[in-house]
Amino acid sequence: MTDHGILGVPDAGAFLVRLARLDRALPVRLRSGKGRTALWARLPWGVLVTRDVAGPGPGDATVAAAELLATLASGGTTLPARRDAEWRWPLPPANGQVVESVAGAEILRLAEAAAGTLREVTETGLTGGRAVGQRQVRDALLDHVALVVTPPDGVPVEVPQRLVQAISRMGFLGPEGTDVPGTRVCVAGRWVGLSAPYGVAWLQPVQELTVMPIGGHPKG
Repeated sequence: MTDHGILGVPDAGAFLVRLARLDRALPVRLRSGKGRTALWARLPWGVLVTRDVAGPGPGDATVAAAELLATLASGGTTLPARRDAEWRWPLPPANGQVVESVAGAEILRLAEAAAGTLREVTETGLTGGRAVGQRQVRDALLDHVALVVTPPDGVPVEVPQRLVQAISRMGFLGPEGTDVPGTRVCVAGRWVGLSAPYGVAWLQPVQELTVMPIGGHPKG
């Protein structure tokens, strides 16, 4: 029997509780290093989230978030049944860099504005006086570029609402009613991330592909 090796139970529990509220079936990946364990999960809207907690961990293993939460809540130490085959997503490179720092209050304002718009559509079925589906509005809000920062190299970095909602819904900005520290905008290769006080959210933008008719292909 393998131990889960998590010592930072309150921190891990806070992460897992948020995941379970979104979807109890979500897998969570545990990756160990230097006496710490990084918990990773992919939210239903395609964003990877991670939180670093104390403890040597089990090495590299994927388990059901709800099962790990139940184990921690009961004081157990055994790693739940491994579900490594359920993890199908790449992780961002480790050599990320910070390109800008944004006031936590501004991130919170962006998250609340989007949530307010979705509530309005849910309650009235209207936006701008037009009937529109809730899912259509939700997807449009998530894809909306909430923030653009320009680092010293002059290449703008777009931060979509998907990332803003991720750190907000996962509680990475900290307890409600407290001063919200700054949030850092990060890049790692093609990945864009938001690093908040209690966790990081990462998104890899979809690459644009060019589709060519087979008859016009050089080897067609």
